[in-house]
Amino acid sequence: MELENILSKDCVVPCAHVSSKRQLLQLASERAAEKTGLPAHEIFDTLVDREKCGTTGLGKGIAVPHGRLKGLDKLTGLFFRLDEPIDFDALDDQPVDLAFVLLAPLGAGADHLKALSRIARAMRADGFVSELRATRDTDRLYDLLSRQDPAHSAA
Repeated sequence: MELENILSKDCVVPCAHVSSKRQLLQLASERAAEKTGLPAHEIFDTLVDREKCGTTGLGKGIAVPHGRLKGLDKLTGLFFRLDEPIDFDALDDQPVDLAFVLLAPLGAGADHLKALSRIARAMRADGFVSELRATRDTDRLYDLLSRQDPAHSAA
């Protein structure tokens, strides 16, 4: 499962202006609605419901909000590099400035888990994460995300 299979350039937001977790989830829902054709409020409710089960803030400034949606036909990813870090109730209590949102069809059990695992592996690579934080260019962010080598993401 490669990130380029679930992420398109138009779903990369290099300078997201949000001041809270709720605003980030709203922005993600609006962008995802444009991409998928599903109602933004359904996407938002799904992401919020998942957060109620436990934070998706992994630590080190990274969050991976995710959820499964009825009517979605394929895994869909969105990436946000925030202008300013926000509180996300992360596991390490550190604010979040990078978020990879993953939406999956209801029946995508194994594929959903594989994609989450792939995203988590990529986001554990300190050098890779530093490169993501160092650019505000959509093309560069997309290139980094779509070409991220799993062999080098265990750093």
